[in-house]
Amino acid sequence: MVIEEALKRLRTDRIDIFYQHRVDPAVPIEEVAGTVKDLIGAGKVLHFGLSEAGSEAIRRAHAVQPVTVLQSEYSLWWRNPEREILPIVEELGIGFVPYSPLGRGFLAGKMDENTSFEGGNDHRHTNPRLSAENRKANQPVVDAIEAIAARKNATAAQIAIAWLMALKPWIIPIPGTTKLHRLEENIAAADITFTSEELAGIDAVFSGIEIHGDRYSATSAARVTQ
Repeated sequence: MVIEEALKRLRTDRIDIFYQHRVDPAVPIEEVAGTVKDLIGAGKVLHFGLSEAGSEAIRRAHAVQPVTVLQSEYSLWWRNPEREILPIVEELGIGFVPYSPLGRGFLAGKMDENTSFEGGNDHRHTNPRLSAENRKANQPVVDAIEAIAARKNATAAQIAIAWLMALKPWIIPIPGTTKLHRLEENIAAADITFTSEELAGIDAVFSGIEIHGDRYSATSAARVTQ
């Protein structure tokens, strides 16, 4: 069973949060939730998490085993969770973990249309939103973030992260990096605060910016339910 292998590799007797990272349309979500419920009862798992689950799946799973946290993409240039997902998780008391809060690095302002994605493990070259053409078209997003960063004496990456943290206390973004100095930069975002007027101003600015390109290719999108 996958949980036994995970416990062995992690050298622990329990997993704090056990995620289903994509909803499997071939398996009823109630069965998944019930299995995790049994694992929690056995002491092998502490909390149940979902990723990129739609509103119906969240409710159905939560009815069987309370969902502790939902992990889905959310950032200044991908705000679709605001339509249905954020209201549902707030209603049910579920924490929200936005992945790709920096738009796979684009929102940090460190790339442009001339950037090359090298290496076999860098999948950004298949991301429609990060094509050279769309990077150029989406530059106004970065320009807006950098203008806010200049006023707050911060970096663009810190603004993108701090904005998410300022929305709700139960929103905890998870930026990824392989560099220590970037980790330290990201951590410092916790020291940045926004007034309600500043948040409203950010909304006003970004409501007028058109985002170009889908966030996933057609192949990858088939694995995302939301």
